This record gives sequence, structure tokens and C-alpha cells, in this order.
Amino acid sequence: MLLDKDNLHDVFLGLGSNIGDRGENLHNAINKIEERIGNVIATSAFYVTKPVGFESENSFLNAACLIKTKLRPMQVLQETQLIETEMGRKTKSENKIYVDRIIDIDLLLFDDEVYVNDKLTLPHPHLHERDFVLLPLSEIAGDYIHPVLHKTINQLKAEIS
Repeated sequence: MLLDKDNLHDVFLGLGSNIGDRGENLHNAINKIEERIGNVIATSAFYVTKPVGFESENSFLNAACLIKTKLRPMQVLQETQLIETEMGRKTKSENKIYVDRIIDIDLLLFDDEVYVNDKLTLPHPHLHERDFVLLPLSEIAGDYIHPVLHKTINQLKAEIS
């Protein structure tokens, strides 16, 4: 693994679960993140939200967390996807087709980096459109400035509320 030995990066992750014991799923994911990615510095409260982009009888439990890590963006993505798979997630959402899931871990922000390749876009391209992301994220990073939109998380949340 390529580690930034001298630099710790601030990484904000969004978490969601809408099947099984949702609270336990989020706690398990946060524990695995701490073990494999870096120190969990802050975690938001858990918020009950409605599914977005698909119909389901199952509400989501969503949260956000701040991690300090030496990993680079693609390494964080790889680890989060492994955690999802280990926890029982069978498929990833593709082409805006969403399904119920035991766990979903999204990279929202990585320092102030703007990063784009075929597997990862940072900041998360839909972060500013999703209340279920902005609500928990504003709790732990309300004054954080979006590196592309140049607005705080609190400002972005106010725009869609």
C-alpha cells in the first residue's frame, strides 16, 4: 500500500443501512473503518431517512464520520468496498439503480482534494443534493468548505432544506 507516511488526511465518510439491525450495522462498519482505514475522530448521530432514488418499505439509518488516515483516496475506496462486502453487501448501485442494503459507505470528502477517475469522484458528486448526507455531515463538519462549490456544509444544507 502507498501510504503518506508524514501526512494524515481528513476523510469524511457517509454511512447508511436499511436492512437488518441498522444501528448495529453502522456500529460494525465504524469499528471496521477504525481497524482498517484510520482513527475515527468524530461520528454524527444516526438519522432515520427515507430511501432516495428507489421504493422500499425500509427506512435508512444514516450517519457521517471523520477519519484521520495515511491512506490515499483509492486505498480508502478499496477498504470501504471490502468492508461492505465482508458485512454482506452483494451488489453496488450502478447507473442510478438502487436497492436495499445492509451497509453503504461513501467517500464524501478527502482533505480539500478534487479527484476524478473512472471509479471515484471527490468530493462526492451528489453530496450537495442529498439531505441524508448533509444532515449528519453538518453535525460534524458544518463549517467545512466544499472544495468545488466554495460553500460550507451548513450553507449547502440550508439550500436544500
